[in-house]
Amino acid sequence: MPFACERVDGARSVSVAWLLPAGAAHDPKKNCGISSVVSELLLRGAGEMDSRGLADAFDRAGVVRGIDPSVRHMAVTATTTGDRLEECLRLLTEVIRRPRFDQASVEPSKALALQSLASLADDPQERAVLGARTRHLPEPLNRSTYGDAEGIASITRDGAASWWDGHARPGGSVLGIAGDVDAAQIAGVLDDLLGSWSGAAPLIQTSGEPARGYAHEEEESNQCQIVMVQDAPGETHADADYERLVVSVLSGGMSGRLFTQVREVRALCYAVSASYRADRDYGVVTSYVGTTPERAQEALDVLVEELNKINTGDVTPDELARAKIGMRSRLVFSGESTGARASALAGDLYRIGRVRSLEDRLASIERITLDELNAYLRRRDTGRATIQTLGPSPLTPPAGI
Repeated sequence: MPFACERVDGARSVSVAWLLPAGAAHDPKKNCGISSVVSELLLRGAGEMDSRGLADAFDRAGVVRGIDPSVRHMAVTATTTGDRLEECLRLLTEVIRRPRFDQASVEPSKALALQSLASLADDPQERAVLGARTRHLPEPLNRSTYGDAEGIASITRDGAASWWDGHARPGGSVLGIAGDVDAAQIAGVLDDLLGSWSGAAPLIQTSGEPARGYAHEEEESNQCQIVMVQDAPGETHADADYERLVVSVLSGGMSGRLFTQVREVRALCYAVSASYRADRDYGVVTSYVGTTPERAQEALDVLVEELNKINTGDVTPDELARAKIGMRSRLVFSGESTGARASALAGDLYRIGRVRSLEDRLASIERITLDELNAYLRRRDTGRATIQTLGPSPLTPPAGI
């Protein structure tokens, strides 16, 4: 299991980010949602400790903890003070290697997963985003961490325990620790805790061609949700930092192009944004507009117009300067959080196989020139887009979608 440790000068806290290959993409088709249920079960008892005993042990160690499934990984995170790190790691190891999966905890965990799934009825933006992602990415990378009602209902105690045992393995896992930590000492502790741990989780196998194009979900509402997803470079691609700057120009705050042109100049929406998410092998740019049904068509047209316009390579010196300042600020702020830094270490290990220092990240952004960025935009390939709308009536998508 790759492990990265970074001491943060002046920090008295220490954070752990442990990624295990047990995200929604690993869910069996007949049990979509098992990762969500297991994320709840893991903190309900481990080793000799029942649910209350485990909670008390974490609290005595001053550990703020959480377990959240993503598409690829189950993220186990924890923060405590530096003098409690060894105790924290021993507890996390119990959770990961010896969870109890008590029968009495299974039904309450399934009920919570079903409640989360039902909450989507009150979150149209999230439903639109999930709908777009489902059609843009191949199976099983297009899955939702919410699962589905039928899959959750069919989960058994033994099925959940067996699934976890097959995926909670060092092969495919990564661990990042940042803050008040002695790397050599903690490496020895981890060797003692994990020396007998072995095996690897099954690899994710993608299948089928995603549908993409335009789709609409009808819902009687005084709002309309518009989501557009486009291809982008993966984290290992040399163009990843160019793409980050492009999205910062588009959506780097109130001075971003989308906010200015769609919201401020034309007053077409109450919310507009764009974000870039890079996995190891692929990336996506997701643009969102929340508006009224009456203004939805024009809002979609202007959104597409701005996304096409930037590909002509017309970024100005002022836009680039603001984008760089915004990115520097976000990187520096995240570097001051041991939790964010631990997650960045683990993410780097998984996506690119090495750790980038905060200084490296800042320098890679700063060295990009205006000519280089605009040249990238003129050759930028965003693939066939996916557009998902949700509201009273469908819209007319742009030609070629």
